[in-house]
Amino acid sequence: MSGSPRFRWSTVCLEALDGPALASFYRELLGWRVKAQEPDWVLLAPPDGGPGLSFQSDPGFVRPAWPTRPGEQQLMMHLDIEVDDLDASSARAVELGATVADFQPQDDVRVHFDPAGHPFCLWVSA
Repeated sequence: MSGSPRFRWSTVCLEALDGPALASFYRELLGWRVKAQEPDWVLLAPPDGGPGLSFQSDPGFVRPAWPTRPGEQQLMMHLDIEVDDLDASSARAVELGATVADFQPQDDVRVHFDPAGHPFCLWVSA
């Protein structure tokens, strides 16, 4: 082998008590397709290609706290999802099982929690 090995980002994996159920939520929300599936793991792929999202069941999963609070499960990451209509997109996310966070730090961003409790942000560009 000569030179450096090749690295290519392929997915971000979110854990939940029920990975396949969480994958169903994001499949409906984003309109992505199931690319691969095992009993406790699902990979979603965007229609235009690029990195996907995978979801894995973890019986020890604990919902993160947001905003962060001392002594509670810390947030490791969140998803930012650009939308063209913040109100309509928020309503669709809620229809699919998301909840709107009480704390909203910006006017052009709407923070939600997916059914497993991961925060995600819907946002519109100015």
